[in-house]
Amino acid sequence: MEGNHAAVTRRATLRAWFSRFPANRILLWIPAVLFIGVFFYSPLWAILRTGIATARASGWDSLPIRRAMDVLGFTVFQAALSTLLTLIVGIPGAYLFARFTFSFKRVLRAVTLIPFILPTVVVAAGFEALLGSRGWINLALVQSGLIAQPLTFLHTLGAILLAHVFYNTSIVLRLVGNAWERLDPRLTAAARVLGAGPRQAFTRVTLPLLAPHLLAATALVFLFDFTSFGVILILGGPAFSTVETEIYIQALQALNLPAAALLSILQIVCTLLLIVLSSRLSERAEAGSGRVGFHVARRPRTLSEKTAVGLLAAMLALLFFLPLASPVARSFLRTEPASGERSSVTTGWTIDYYRELFYNRRGSAFFATPVEMAGNSLLAASATAVLAILLGIPAAALLARPTRCDRLLEPFLLLPLGTSAVSLGLGMLLVFSRSPMNWIRSPWMLPAAHSLIAFPFVVRGLKPAFAGIPVRLREAAAILGANPWRVRLTVDLPIAMRAILSSAAFAFAISLGEFGATAMIVRPDFPTMPVGIYRLLSQPGGLNYGQAMAMTSLLMLFCAGTVLIIERERTETR
Repeated sequence: MEGNHAAVTRRATLRAWFSRFPANRILLWIPAVLFIGVFFYSPLWAILRTGIATARASGWDSLPIRRAMDVLGFTVFQAALSTLLTLIVGIPGAYLFARFTFSFKRVLRAVTLIPFILPTVVVAAGFEALLGSRGWINLALVQSGLIAQPLTFLHTLGAILLAHVFYNTSIVLRLVGNAWERLDPRLTAAARVLGAGPRQAFTRVTLPLLAPHLLAATALVFLFDFTSFGVILILGGPAFSTVETEIYIQALQALNLPAAALLSILQIVCTLLLIVLSSRLSERAEAGSGRVGFHVARRPRTLSEKTAVGLLAAMLALLFFLPLASPVARSFLRTEPASGERSSVTTGWTIDYYRELFYNRRGSAFFATPVEMAGNSLLAASATAVLAILLGIPAAALLARPTRCDRLLEPFLLLPLGTSAVSLGLGMLLVFSRSPMNWIRSPWMLPAAHSLIAFPFVVRGLKPAFAGIPVRLREAAAILGANPWRVRLTVDLPIAMRAILSSAAFAFAISLGEFGATAMIVRPDFPTMPVGIYRLLSQPGGLNYGQAMAMTSLLMLFCAGTVLIIERERTETR
C-alpha cells in the first residue's frame, strides 16, 4: 500500500509540474532545446567521452597529460601577465576619463571602445602591419638606415602581451571608469579635511569603493586572455601554445583527436569556473554601485596636470589608433615582389592588392578568391543572423516572464557562453564527421556553429525588450479576442522590433569575425574572411601579404558598419 501511495504521489507531483508548464510554452521551447541539444550537448558529450577514455587508456603519466599541464601553465601565466599589464594601462586611463575634460575626449573614448568589437584576426593583422618584419616600424627603421635587418617582434611573448593590452583595456576603461565617475567626491574631500593626504585618501576611501569594479574587470580581462586564440596563433607562432591553440594543433595538424579532447575538458572546466567567478564579481559590483554620476570632471589646471593628461591621452591614442590604421595604410603600399616574382618591382602606393582580390592567379578549382571569401562570410553571417533570431525570439519572450521551469532551463540554454569556440569546433568535428550524423560538409554547419555562439547574446539582448512590454497592452489585445499567438505577433514583435534588428546585427557581426570554431570545421571550398586572412599571412610574398591587409581592411569596414547599425538602433530606442 505504501508503494502504491508513493507512486500516486509521484504521478501527482509530475502532473502538477507539467500543469505549471502550459503546452504553448513547451512548443516555443522545442526549437531552441533541440538546437542546443544537437549542436552543443552532443559535441560536449563527445569531448568528455573521448577525453576520459584517453586518460584511462594512457594513464595520468602519459605525454598528453604532461603536455596538457604544461600548456595550461603557460595559458594561466600569459593571461595573468596580460591582465596585470592591462590594469597598469587601464586604471590611469579610467582616472583620466573620469576626472578630467580635455580636447578630443569624446573621440578618444569612442576609439578605445573599437577594439572590443573587432575580430581577433583583425587585431592580430593590425599588429602584424605595425610591428612585423614588413610592418611600418621596421620599414621606417630600415629606410632611415638605423638598422640593416628588420627587428623581430612578432612570435614573441611581448607581441602577445601588447595585443592583449590593446584588446582588453577598453573593458577596464568602461567598468572602472564608469564606477569612478559615479563616486561621491565628498567622501574624498571629507577624508582630506580629517587630515588624510592624497595617497591615504585614495587607498582608504577611493580604492575600497572601486575594489568590486576592479575585481570584476580583472576577472573579465583574465577570462578573455585565457581563451584567446587568434592573437596567440598569429602573433605567438609555434613557440607559444595555449590551451586554445594546442587544441587546434592537436586536432588539425597532429590529427590527435583524443589529446585535443583531453585539452578541451581542461579548457571547459577552467572557463566555466572563470565565468562563474566573473559573473559573481560583476553582480556584486553592480549591486554596490551608485546610479547617479557627480560630473566632477574638470580641465587640468597646473602644468604637471596638463603634462600628465597630455602624455596619457597621447599614449592611449597611439595604442589604439596605430594598430587600427596600420593595416589600412599597409594595404595601399607595395614594397616587395610577389612570391616567385623575379622581375623588377615598382614600389610605392598602389591599389593592386584590392584588384587582386578578384582574381584566381593559380587557376585552381580548389582556390577561393578573397572576394569569394568575403561573399562566404557575408552569406554565413546572414544565415547566422536569421537562425539566431528565429531561435532567440521564443526563448527571450519566455524568459522575459519566466515560470519556475523556464528558470531551470535558462542556464542549460546559455551554457554555450562558457565554452570556447575552438572546443565547440572540436566537438562538432567529433560528432558530425561520422555516421549517423555525417554533416561536417554540409553548408549549414558553419551557420549552426556561429548561431550557437551568438544565441546567448541574442537572448540576453532581447530579454529586456520583451520584459519591458507593458502587460496592459497584451491584456487589451486578449480582451479584444486575440489568442496568445496573435498577441505575440501583433503586440510583442512590433514593440521589440528595434531590439530584434539590433540583436540580428550583433549576431551578424559575431559570425563575420568568428575564427576559432570556423578554423576547426570550415570546408576547404568555403573559407571565410578570417580564415583567408590567416592563410594569406602564413604564406610568403608581398602579394599575399598585401591581400591579407586589404581583406583585413574590408573586414574592419564590415564590422564597423554593423556596429553603427547597432548603435543607431539603440539610440533611436532610447
